[in-house]
Amino acid sequence: MKLRREDVLGLLVPGTILVLWQIAAIAKHSKLFPGPYEVALAIGSNAGTIMGELGFTLLRAASGFALAAAIMIPLGIFLGRFRKIGRVFEPIMDMVATLPPPAIIPLVMLFAGTGNWAKIVIVAYAASVPLLMNTYEASHSIHPMLSRVAKSLQLSRLETMRYIDLPSSLPMIATGARLAIASSLLVSITSEMLLATDGIGVYLQRSQEYFKIDAGLAGIAFISLVGIIVNAGVLRLEQAWLFWHYRKHSD
Repeated sequence: MKLRREDVLGLLVPGTILVLWQIAAIAKHSKLFPGPYEVALAIGSNAGTIMGELGFTLLRAASGFALAAAIMIPLGIFLGRFRKIGRVFEPIMDMVATLPPPAIIPLVMLFAGTGNWAKIVIVAYAASVPLLMNTYEASHSIHPMLSRVAKSLQLSRLETMRYIDLPSSLPMIATGARLAIASSLLVSITSEMLLATDGIGVYLQRSQEYFKIDAGLAGIAFISLVGIIVNAGVLRLEQAWLFWHYRKHSD
């Protein structure tokens, strides 16, 4: 298979960065500035520990995302269909969208403590914003012709939301889901640094406290790899489930 120019550049740029990084690390000659070689050794020696801690993080991220999706997707469709109610809640949604997830940690600690459930609630909050906003906007902006079709078929409000609003909103919901998954992973790590006793966030924090910079960078490398795999998997599922949407845009 012939490599394209873009493929060569895609390999050349990170390769050049790694070489320059290694040269700088050799020149610096400090444990606080490890090079790619030292990081690779740390990956080999800490892979089992990192994978175990990542398991806790991914479980919390998946649980929080599932909780947010189960609540926010139906809620977004409901608010988009009942527009008067949706307009009442729009200022609240705009306010919540600007509130960073770490800001609610003291409130969550007050009601849910510092256990595993508290971390899942924080992750769910982070995932809720893109899911709710995208679902609401998609349902709110459905073409009026589809509403007329629902009336001509004598569909009830619930049937209209199920058979008209939900399928029409799926492309935007899928986009919101991808954003929500990324937020879930990010906030899961952040919440672990503040509240947890396990997870990759705690691993990174302890690596920093003990000045094990190479071990911390090894953890970051695993997080990046997991992020790439998860994003690619979600995109594949999206293309499979919404094949009609992608086929329409490729024609």
